Amino acid sequence: MKKTGYWFLVVMGLPVMILGQPAGMCLADNYDEAKVPKYTLPDPLVCEDGTRVNDAQMWREKRRGEILKLFETQMYGKAPGRPEGMRFELLAEDKNAIFGRATKKLVRVYFTADRDEPHMDMLIYVPNGVEGPAPMFLGENFLGNQSVQSDPNIPITKRYVIPNQACGVENNRATEVSRGCKSYRWPVARIIERGYGLATMCCGDLDEDYDDGFQNGVHPLFYREGQTRPEADEWGTIGAWAWGLSRALDYFETDPDIDAGRVAVMGHSRLGKTALWAGARDERFALVISNDSGCGGAALSKRCYGETVKKINTAQPHWFCENFHQYNDRESALPFDQHMLIALIAPRPVYIASAALDRHADPKGEFLAARYADPVYRLLGTDGIASTEMPPVGKYLTSTIGYHVREGSHDITVYDWERFLDFADIHLAKVKAYNPLAIPTGQETVIVIDLDVKDTQRKREIPVRVYLPAVVKGAPVVLFSHGLGGSCKINAFMGNHWVGRGYVAVFMQHPGSDTSVWGG
Repeated sequence: MKKTGYWFLVVMGLPVMILGQPAGMCLADNYDEAKVPKYTLPDPLVCEDGTRVNDAQMWREKRRGEILKLFETQMYGKAPGRPEGMRFELLAEDKNAIFGRATKKLVRVYFTADRDEPHMDMLIYVPNGVEGPAPMFLGENFLGNQSVQSDPNIPITKRYVIPNQACGVENNRATEVSRGCKSYRWPVARIIERGYGLATMCCGDLDEDYDDGFQNGVHPLFYREGQTRPEADEWGTIGAWAWGLSRALDYFETDPDIDAGRVAVMGHSRLGKTALWAGARDERFALVISNDSGCGGAALSKRCYGETVKKINTAQPHWFCENFHQYNDRESALPFDQHMLIALIAPRPVYIASAALDRHADPKGEFLAARYADPVYRLLGTDGIASTEMPPVGKYLTSTIGYHVREGSHDITVYDWERFLDFADIHLAKVKAYNPLAIPTGQETVIVIDLDVKDTQRKREIPVRVYLPAVVKGAPVVLFSHGLGGSCKINAFMGNHWVGRGYVAVFMQHPGSDTSVWGG
């Protein structure tokens, strides 16, 4: 149903228009539910051309891409993929960390092949004595890896960090006082005890958290010749932080101690916004957790409650792409809202955590965004969210869309972590251990065709083996060239693997450099 230029969100077959004060600009510093304006949420299951999404295929092939593009171009900004030449270095390893219960690794990620800066330093704990590779929690920290544990062998970050007098930050630089000062937010021993690993890195390794015109982080690595800052629809700082989480996952795929297929990406506050965007963009993340993420994270912007779009863009102009600033005091003009961000994570489990006294982050708005993502989750075959009513303080939901609101204010507590771990126990257990050679269900059929291509110029025939999926719809192609003494008929597992990931694989043979060299 279309009305006044907006699509109504449909929940249980009914259009949803949220009633309140007359529509208009957001009120500054509104913490009164009676002053929340009338607003209409765009329906995540109605395409831009007005057609309704009725099945999972239409969601995957059409609507999801439309929504992702909106967030990419209008809010978080478009980001590059994995950089060529990225490399990893194990700086240190301690197999007797946490009283012998874990292995600690310090891993440096270099983003280019020919320069050392910028780089990202990861602090990784993997439980000892577990069977097979370990599932992981991954999140960024504000003050440096040394703030996570009181361990003198963890280097103190040299990056700009946000002010924190209690942690000994001086002139936005961490000091020895910061060692372990945020360990309560990262209960490593408890996480290890529950059978999970933990990896973290300082968000400043990707982009320092102040507006310098995007000169000191990863952005300049991708500037075109003559470019000095991102375009209006390109990534801001939160986009860079989310990009870094995906690069951490790239490393996980190379580490045999880590199950890259069972990684929960999580974050608090601005890094909760980051975790949601990372989980929406990168479907390799098996589970997503947002803690007190508020405006620009899990909270609905159109409610104009607590922090607003104008307030966040004014205080932190570097967080989002330039295009997002056009919605300052114009939340009603947004072509999306944060329920659609959560919907992009579907059908993977997502957990939204709020705090009762954290009104700035709008706990009710965070719950409503989770609730209104439910139709997409149910379309994709999950149980969505277990309740249409916001649970009372101290109660929690563990459905595929999970939620709790706890007592207290803006922070990460023991209560939060226990809920995250319980949620992971339920949902990550359903995810099979990562097997890079496994073919996804429904992609088992591989068609193999052997051909001889005539090379008329050199008067010879070139053997070619083609691996095809059973159903081909404009699939991309991987062209594989064997090494000295090889053949187009070896490495079949690679052809099967690529087909299972949606590619056509073409294996060429090179006469004179193939198996004939072994003939003497």
